Amino acid sequence: MSDATEELDKRRAESNARADEARARRDRLNAEARATAEQRSRILDELHFKSSEAQEHRRQRDLLNSQVREEKRLREEWNHKLQELGDKVQELKRARAPRPGAVPVWRLRKELKELEFRHMTTALTGEQEKRLIEEMKRLEAAIREQDQELRQDPEVEQTMKAFAEARDEAEKHHAAVGHAAEDAQREHEAMVTLYESVDELRRQADEVQAKLLEVKAQADDAHRQHIAAIEEVRDIEKLLYAARGGRAPASWGEVEPPREEDFLARLKKGEKVSTEDLLELQKSGRG
Repeated sequence: MSDATEELDKRRAESNARADEARARRDRLNAEARATAEQRSRILDELHFKSSEAQEHRRQRDLLNSQVREEKRLREEWNHKLQELGDKVQELKRARAPRPGAVPVWRLRKELKELEFRHMTTALTGEQEKRLIEEMKRLEAAIREQDQELRQDPEVEQTMKAFAEARDEAEKHHAAVGHAAEDAQREHEAMVTLYESVDELRRQADEVQAKLLEVKAQADDAHRQHIAAIEEVRDIEKLLYAARGGRAPASWGEVEPPREEDFLARLKKGEKVSTEDLLELQKSGRG
């Protein structure tokens, strides 16, 4: 039986070596899996943070866009009032005739515009330009004087005051539209940049997840190899125990016992041999 036990000792050493190798590979792969899982967790944390930040920019953009719509509505409303009040002011001015001998304001304004156009488009000598400017100043003063006279009328004064207020309100809402639209655009651009970053992080997370699954599968396979090798070692130790003093069970009956040369051949081929085979070989007396 010395050849058989030597062969079993050799196989046990080989199985132990395979078990150690499989265990080391499993532990290395499990460590890699933990590191990969931590990497995935960091990516997902950053992804969730940036996604939340992008959603906040989106919420702010939507609020600002709502504000833009409201400011446009108010601007349109005040522009409509401004037009109505402007028409009313002109109607009141036409209804209030100027003092006897005074030139109507509408004619003064027309003459002033003609002089302004001439001043901008005509080549003038120094003396001509001086006289033109003096005439423009005279017309402006005449217009102001008549406006002041008109404002002595309470209805005209009240209407002109309402006109000025409507103009200020229309300009205020026009400016608010521009500011809110600019802010909304900045929020939109920030949101788009963050969502692009989120898409890239999601791609990275998918890659890391695929790697994690692959490493885990390899670790599981190494673990199964380790368990299989350990079981081989235990089976071989049972055979060695039986070969070194175990007793054959009484259940063999009339079955022909194995021959030692067949037993050794099976061992060398790496086939499994049972404890019963070894016990019967020992019982046969050919060990």
